[in-house]
Amino acid sequence: MCEMMLDTPFRECWADRDPFAEAFRLDGESFRRVKSRHTFRFEAEGKGYFAKLHHGCGWKEIFKNLLQFKRPVLGADNEYHALLHLRRIGVDTMTPRAYGMRGKNPARLQSFLITEELTDVISLEDLCRDWKEKTPEFRLKSALIRKLGGMTGKMHRSGLNHRDCYICHFLLKKATASSPDPVLHVIDLHRAEIRGRVPYRYLVKDVAGLFFSSMDTGITSRDILRFIRAYSARPLRQELAANRRFYKDVRKAARKLYRKEFSKEAPL
Repeated sequence: MCEMMLDTPFRECWADRDPFAEAFRLDGESFRRVKSRHTFRFEAEGKGYFAKLHHGCGWKEIFKNLLQFKRPVLGADNEYHALLHLRRIGVDTMTPRAYGMRGKNPARLQSFLITEELTDVISLEDLCRDWKEKTPEFRLKSALIRKLGGMTGKMHRSGLNHRDCYICHFLLKKATASSPDPVLHVIDLHRAEIRGRVPYRYLVKDVAGLFFSSMDTGITSRDILRFIRAYSARPLRQELAANRRFYKDVRKAARKLYRKEFSKEAPL
């Protein structure tokens, strides 16, 4: 098994070289390092990039996921194909510049993914951190809720679920903060899944993740309804009549996450 994609500038600077050797020779400012994966920032030809190097997850991790009825993440291919999928459906995300995967043993696959650095951005988690004490401008708040709901609904209707769907994984382009249609980039897609249709429990998991991670931002019932309207892309009355059970399950799952994380009841 071998997959490869090289774009500028790596197509030129790695010409006549082994891309895997070149990728695994890279190093930079480390953001996350676990046994099988290293994520770091580096620069090439004056521009910033992020690299994820996968060294193979091992059979123990594969069996652990299978026993939990989860799809194991074997390498960078998951995130690479999720990025291509999102770009096809018009959801802003990261831009891949180099990708490779090789090997026959599923537990020992070697892979890498390099994406352009997103600049002039802030995560929604950081942006909303003080909203409970300092009420944000209504126009900004409502525009971000509509955008977040619309993006998430579009992902789900296209067959993609994130599996780590928290507001920290949505980055706002600062220059568009005052726009009625702000630009949000969804990131950290290494666990994302693509199917013909997203299973119910993964729809609940993603939306509950967003609700859980925004519970301490001072959101109101009106904000939640505004999100549901954008997420469903249909009239609110019609959506709630058709999917009331779904939103009850989302609320229940979000409150459970909050109790697990903070050992207390959610503020909503």
